Amino acid sequence: MTRLCTEPRELRAACDEARGGGLRVGLVATMGALHAGHATLVREAARRADLVVVTIFVNPTQFGPNEDLARYPRTLEADRALASEAGAALVFAPNDAAMYPPGDESRVRVGATAEALCGVFRPGHFEGVATIVAKLFALVGPSVALFGRKDYQQLRVLHRMATDLFMPIEIVGVPTVREVDGLALSSRNRYLSDTDRARARAVPRALDAAWRAHGRGERRPRVLEDVAREVLAPKVDSIDYVTIADADTVVPIPDEAKLGDRAVLATAVRLGTARLIDNVVFGEDPSPMPEQS
Repeated sequence: MTRLCTEPRELRAACDEARGGGLRVGLVATMGALHAGHATLVREAARRADLVVVTIFVNPTQFGPNEDLARYPRTLEADRALASEAGAALVFAPNDAAMYPPGDESRVRVGATAEALCGVFRPGHFEGVATIVAKLFALVGPSVALFGRKDYQQLRVLHRMATDLFMPIEIVGVPTVREVDGLALSSRNRYLSDTDRARARAVPRALDAAWRAHGRGERRPRVLEDVAREVLAPKVDSIDYVTIADADTVVPIPDEAKLGDRAVLATAVRLGTARLIDNVVFGEDPSPMPEQS
């Protein structure tokens, strides 16, 4: 079984020792409840680095007052087994006090990359994400860090942070891992009832419909958003957003603009007690739907 540590000083010492021996460190930062998508991140980290660290921490500062912090799944032993099988050498699973010690008050202020999309519906979320990831980067030190592209805005926020603050971290985005029907793997999928799980297939179908329209030459943002929205609306309980944004800055593209060949279409929807996010980058990603569908 992969080594488990719970104290920040243990993590720092292990990573410093590895680099001192000429090894490259890889980081996969998670909130646990690991699934095949996380395993893909760990395997990619193992391909790029010699010592892979998986962090498991349900970060309280990225949850709003009415969000699912208390019920977020916590499955440490199963997570350790998955991480070990995928190639991790170390699992770091601290408690809240270890990461936010008494008197803690410093936070990473995020900017325009975090303002739209989930930033509107989850105020303070990306500040919490950036803060905890900055702490992990400080502990792990120079390394390569792998993040899934399903959380596309998060990926761009963290890339911006690492660039702006001259952090010695190479950030790599790994393609979204999907179920056979196209649904993106997510720890929150376990909140879905059987009925809601069936309805959730509308999410990749909606992205696929817009992806195909873009492939046929449609470049009007509002039209492409409406194509996706028409697929989603009859199936989900509510839609937080369906938005086309710049693929690098995640700033929404005005309706009157004409798209180039590359832009991100991102969506967040609610089904029962679950909030699901997904995206596709036109001109870069394949269709979210499997070929046989």
